[in-house]
Amino acid sequence: MKYRTRTYYSPKQKAEMWDRWKRGESLSSIGRVFNRESSSVFSVFSPTGGIRPLPRKRSRLALTLAEREEISRGLSRELSLRTIAEKLCRSPSTISREVNRNGGYDHYRASDAEQAAWDRAHRPKPCKLSLYPALRRLVATKLQSQWSPEQIAGWLKREYPGKDSYHVSHETIYRSLFIQARGVLKKELQQCLKSPRAIRRSRHATTNKDGRGQIPNAVSIRKRPATCHVGKG
Repeated sequence: MKYRTRTYYSPKQKAEMWDRWKRGESLSSIGRVFNRESSSVFSVFSPTGGIRPLPRKRSRLALTLAEREEISRGLSRELSLRTIAEKLCRSPSTISREVNRNGGYDHYRASDAEQAAWDRAHRPKPCKLSLYPALRRLVATKLQSQWSPEQIAGWLKREYPGKDSYHVSHETIYRSLFIQARGVLKKELQQCLKSPRAIRRSRHATTNKDGRGQIPNAVSIRKRPATCHVGKG
């Protein structure tokens, strides 16, 4: 049995794909740019339901790799945590938590601690719909009644003006529908949307499937100036 080789895209290529998707280009159109099938491009968008993931960034309060390497060197020299903290201008409790959660005195490794920190930061944070079951049930009921996420968000603000726990943005509802890793709204509720799709399309997307055959900056015939026909003399 022959298996297809998995295609890996660089961060730069993925960024360009997301830019093109946001501009409204189709899967086929993006695939042609990278000489790939649309199914290959779909595999980039499908894990997050066609919603561009937020860029990962380090908190300004988080320890840096250089600081973790300094901690590792300090431990190998059997310095106290308080001494290491003073050298880094950090709180002793910060250094203590860092060491204890990453192997302790004997097994702390800067590179492993750095990777573990990125892994923890990459975990999806609980969204509002997962924190408030009553709100989640309301949203699910309205979706089943063919309400759009925009209509639901507006209705909640009007119906519960003084209850922030009952307010949710339409974008949060869309994300909960299309990013199933959140485990909040069932995937079947996607079918209740007016345009049910496996992944969310950009609002700039056109009904033309690949964008070919269109005249850029075309002027409607109704807006064109009248043409003068000069007869032959």
